[in-house]
Amino acid sequence: MRIALLGGTGDIGEGLALRFARDTGHEILIGSRDPEKARDAVADYEDELDERGAEADVKGFANEMAADRADVVVLSVPPYYAGDTVDAVADSLDEDTVLVTPAVGMQGDEDGLHYHPPSAGSVTELVAQRAPDAVPVVGAFHNLAADALADLDNELDLDTLVVADDDDAKDTVLTLANEIEGLRALDVGPLANAAEVESVTPLVINIAKYNEDMHDVGVKWI
Repeated sequence: MRIALLGGTGDIGEGLALRFARDTGHEILIGSRDPEKARDAVADYEDELDERGAEADVKGFANEMAADRADVVVLSVPPYYAGDTVDAVADSLDEDTVLVTPAVGMQGDEDGLHYHPPSAGSVTELVAQRAPDAVPVVGAFHNLAADALADLDNELDLDTLVVADDDDAKDTVLTLANEIEGLRALDVGPLANAAEVESVTPLVINIAKYNEDMHDVGVKWI
C-alpha cells in the first residue's frame, strides 16, 4: 500500500513515518503544505533509516499530491488543523481511501492537560463530518508518545485503540498498525466510542509529567 502522512514533518508524523518505513514494506508518502519541507524531512528520515540498515521507500509531496497517491491517509496534524486539512485534500480522497486521524483535543493549565473535544464529540467524529461522504474514517494512534515512536532504539510494547464505522477500513488499519514492531492494535468499536479513546491521551501525558522515570508513557491493556 501507499501510506500518506499529511503533516508528516511533525512529531507524530515523524514517528509513524519511521516506524512504517522500517517495519513494513509499504511506500511512505510524506505530505506538507510546503512540498520542499516534505522533501527535506524525507532526506532526514532516509538518513535515520540508512544508519540502521533499513531499506525504505519514502517520498515527499504537497499534502494534496500525497493524498491523491495514497491508499491510506493519516492526518498527522494538530487537532485544530484537522478539519481544514481534510477540506484542503477533499478532492484527492475517494471511497477507496482510508482516512485516519490520531489527533486529540486538549487544553492545558498549571495542573496538566485536560481532554477538550470539539462540539462534534471527538476529533475523530469531526474529521468524519468534514470528510467526503464516501470516504471511511478511522481513529487510531491517539495514545502513543511521538518521541517514543521516533526513537527507533526504543523497543515498543504498546497498544493502540482503533475505532471506525466501516469494518473494511477498520480492518485495514488494524492490520497496518499490527505490522509495526511492538505495537498491538485493538478494536474499540464504532466512531461513537472515539471520545473515550481520545480522552486517554491527556491522562497518559499527565502521568509522564508527574513521574520522572515515565517520560514515554503508553498504554498496554491486559
